[in-house]
Amino acid sequence: MQKGLLTFLIFGIISHNALAQNDADVLFLKSIHNQSLTESKCYGWLERLCKEAGPRLAGSEAYDVAVSVGQDILKEAGAVNIYLQPCDVKVWKRGVKEVAYYIDEKGEKQYLHVLSLGNTIGTGLAGITGKVIEVQSLAEVDNMADASLEGKIVFFNRPMDATQLRTFNAYGGAVDQRGSGLYSAAKKGAVAVLVRSMALANDDFPHTGSIQSIEGAKQVPAMAISTNDANKISALLKEQKELSIFMRNTCHFEGTKSNYSVIGEIKGSEFPNEVIVVGGHLDSWDVGEGAHDDGAGCVHAAQVLQTLNALNYKPKRTIRCVMFANEENGLAGGRAYAAATTGKSEKHIAALESDSGGFVPRDFSFDADTSVFKSYLKKVNTWLPLFESYGLQYKTEGSGADISPLKPQKTLLIGLRPDSQRYFDHHHTTNDLFSTVHKRELELGAAAMTSLVYMIDKYGLQ
Repeated sequence: MQKGLLTFLIFGIISHNALAQNDADVLFLKSIHNQSLTESKCYGWLERLCKEAGPRLAGSEAYDVAVSVGQDILKEAGAVNIYLQPCDVKVWKRGVKEVAYYIDEKGEKQYLHVLSLGNTIGTGLAGITGKVIEVQSLAEVDNMADASLEGKIVFFNRPMDATQLRTFNAYGGAVDQRGSGLYSAAKKGAVAVLVRSMALANDDFPHTGSIQSIEGAKQVPAMAISTNDANKISALLKEQKELSIFMRNTCHFEGTKSNYSVIGEIKGSEFPNEVIVVGGHLDSWDVGEGAHDDGAGCVHAAQVLQTLNALNYKPKRTIRCVMFANEENGLAGGRAYAAATTGKSEKHIAALESDSGGFVPRDFSFDADTSVFKSYLKKVNTWLPLFESYGLQYKTEGSGADISPLKPQKTLLIGLRPDSQRYFDHHHTTNDLFSTVHKRELELGAAAMTSLVYMIDKYGLQ
């Protein structure tokens, strides 16, 4: 009887303490959201980055401007120990504005909306003309006879799968055409490729993006074509069977250059050698303003520091903001950061990346080395009810490109996953503009990230 009473009392004390603890967290998460939605600076920071630096491909003068802006943002966020971390990047230039057209039945040029794919070669100023062969997959090209595409332009026209509710899954199911379609076509004698843009909407915005780097493999010039024009070309091929297209671009590499990731932190008060990284990538493609991809991620990460400072929160662990260099066409910044921190006395317990746009936050996705993943998930699952009240859920899938090199350090890798339905209306296009970002949606993303960082910092992952 006394043993049973003791058990009851102990259970009651534990339950009471857990409830009190939970109440404190509920209140602090509410404070984070209140602060983020009324006093945050991330929207103004994003405007400055988009307008002062603009499109900022690695190796460009605009990227140098972005580095300066990034440092200023971290200072305003209250970061300390702000520094630049170097990495070597290949300098790719788009050259003169690309052109593609066909001659219609009246003998008139019909210009197409195109963008050269990143890291590709050019046709030269003379351009090239070839008959168009439409295909749906790399396998279709690979199964063709050798030299069967001699002198032809291969048109990869497999749409993103509109039935996928998460549009990143649709993107993953189609992006192989952009990444390595040119190599398959080159093997069969093609002189160039056109690739349907990675987008679900039918519009006139062509989407650039990087090709895979395959050392020694033969390349041919490659351009993305807008979805509207892709549909038009496909329809014409069905009507008249043959169609020739002229293409001209002057893409090229101009050696290598040192670029820099921008880093700042709040030092931990109890466990300074345990690090929680928050970040996004500072570079963008050389079109648009890099607002959703990934200016939003950089200011999300900086806002984590600014919000915690504004609330006078003293973290137990070091919270480090990293604005990574060269994610779009090389990943040199992410690799350099992982290399610089491997083997050091500090331990990266978690890394949270925002690289999916500035839309309403929906989920966190988690990944880690298999030896620790289950124990980490068990810990973060106890916090899920706190996040569900803000419309947030958990997923177990990939996290982010820049933080992925930290996986061997047994770091919990986390991706912020905003609503993805409109992301590919802007991704890698001239339409990735500051004006397309909604202030409140951007602030909600920052609040979500700050809330999870607070929980990890307060309780750890063990």
